[in-house]
Amino acid sequence: MLNIILFTVLQVFMFMSILFVLALLIKDNSIVDIGWGLGFILIFLSNYLLFSDYNPRQTLVTSLIFIWGIRLANYIYSRNKGKKEDFRYAKWRQDWGKNWIIRSYLQVFMLQGFLMLTIAYPVFVLHYDKGKPFSLLDLLGLFIWLIGFYFESIGDLQKTCFKSKDENRGKVMKSGLWRYTRHPNYFGEAAMWWGIFLIMLNVPYGLLTIFSPLIITTLLLFVSGIPLLEKKNADNPEYQEYAKHTSVFFPWFPKR
Repeated sequence: MLNIILFTVLQVFMFMSILFVLALLIKDNSIVDIGWGLGFILIFLSNYLLFSDYNPRQTLVTSLIFIWGIRLANYIYSRNKGKKEDFRYAKWRQDWGKNWIIRSYLQVFMLQGFLMLTIAYPVFVLHYDKGKPFSLLDLLGLFIWLIGFYFESIGDLQKTCFKSKDENRGKVMKSGLWRYTRHPNYFGEAAMWWGIFLIMLNVPYGLLTIFSPLIITTLLLFVSGIPLLEKKNADNPEYQEYAKHTSVFFPWFPKR
């Protein structure tokens, strides 16, 4: 197991370092967001090909990570193509001054690499799976994952279509899934990892993988997800009115 962990750590270190060099060349740290989903694909797929028994549960979890990661990376690439650096990274670049290179490497790329390794912890536990037949927990986990994938992918698609229309420029998205939660994509992201956790409960030591959904949910709710976007819209009267009637995270019917 130690050799698998060391291999994965080195893999992520090299991947994030290469991303950092590319970011320097194109002068855009936003590339790290594209690398987020691709990094998980690299971790799970390489471990699956090199170290797994190719049993159904290992195949299922690896496939779910691949589907999620490739969709997310493609979406962020399409969204960012031809645009300036994301406002978060642009602000940090300005705030960090002459130290922005080393701080970008450590606080953006290496930090995300560390979080990636922590959230990807199920990849190590999967090696203990002896191929026990699927149970209701697997089906429930897959069902939760599918709900999450629906909310994230459809939420992103609805937002993209909304923003593509000139008449919606500067307006707040309040229809579709966005009518029931202000952040359907973030809810979907968290739900997918909780779904994978339920699947992992059928694997020895699977309970330890609860760190994955807990960390990603905490990040989305309290750190780099919802708080930043809510702060960005703090001075937008239309958004504040929308916020009064719409759940911030869990989907629910709008308040009257």
